[in-house]
Amino acid sequence: MKTGIVFEGGAFRTVFSCGVMDSFLDENIMPDYIIGVSAGAAYGTSYAAKQRGRDLSIIMNYSHDKRYMGFRNLLNPRNKSFYGLDFAYNLVPNKLVPFDYEEYGRFKGDFKVVVTNVLTGKPEYPSLTVDDHKFKLLQATCALPLLFPFIYINDIPYLDGGLSDSIPYEKAFEDGCDKVVVVLTRQPDYKKSTSHSTKRITYLYRKYPALVNALLLRAERYNSSIERLKELESEGKVIVIRPTLTDGFGRLEKDFVKIQALYDDGFKKGSDIANEVKTFFHQ
Repeated sequence: MKTGIVFEGGAFRTVFSCGVMDSFLDENIMPDYIIGVSAGAAYGTSYAAKQRGRDLSIIMNYSHDKRYMGFRNLLNPRNKSFYGLDFAYNLVPNKLVPFDYEEYGRFKGDFKVVVTNVLTGKPEYPSLTVDDHKFKLLQATCALPLLFPFIYINDIPYLDGGLSDSIPYEKAFEDGCDKVVVVLTRQPDYKKSTSHSTKRITYLYRKYPALVNALLLRAERYNSSIERLKELESEGKVIVIRPTLTDGFGRLEKDFVKIQALYDDGFKKGSDIANEVKTFFHQ
C-alpha cells in the first residue's frame, strides 16, 4: 500500500493547505509520497520536514516586506521577479526562518515538484532533494508568467507547474499510489476561465508556441481535471479537502485577518477529517 498527498498551488490561497498540513502533523499523518504545484510544493516542504507553523509564520512576517515581494524586485535587472529570489529562496530558508534540511532528508518517501517546460509546454515531475539550498526547483514551480523570469535548470527554461498540470493526482496514481488525498485551494463550485489578461500574455510568449498553447488550454484542462476528481471522490478512490470559501481572497492577499481565517479553515478541515484519512490510508 502506497499513500500519497497532492497539494494544489494558488500563491497565498495555499495558506489553506498549510492549515491542513499542520493539522496532519498534529495527527502524525505523513504519506509515502507528496507531489506539489507552485506554492503547494513550496509549502509542502515544511510539511515533509515536520516544521509545524513555519509557512504561516513566513507569510505573516514577510508578505509585507518589500524584499520578499514587490514591483521593485520585478524592475531590478538582477532579479526580474516580483519576488526577491535571493531573499525568498535563500535568506528566508537558510537564515531567517531556517528550513530543517536534516528532517527533510529523513522523509522516506518521494517528494515531487511539478514544473512546466517552456519549450514543450508539458509538465515535468522532478524529485526535490536536499542538495540545492537555493531551491531552484521551487523557484521554477512558482514561476508565474510575467511575475518571474524563466528559471533555467540544465539550460532548459521552466515556468509554474500549474500551467500544465494544476492538480497532479493522475501522476500520483501513475507513480504507484493506491490511496491519494488531494488538497485544493479553491472552493467547491469554482470553475476556471481564460481571462483577457491571459490572452494578452500569450503575445509576450509568442516565440514559445507550446507554452502559448498550454496557457490557452489551462482553464479547460483544469475544469476537466476537477470533474474527473469528483468522480474519483464519489468512487472512494481519493479524499478531497477543499476550502469553504475563497471568493474575495487575492492571490497575493495582504489582509492578515483573511489569511489567518483561511489557515484556520484548513486546520479545522484537516482535524475534522484526520481519522477518516488514517482509516483510508490503512484500509
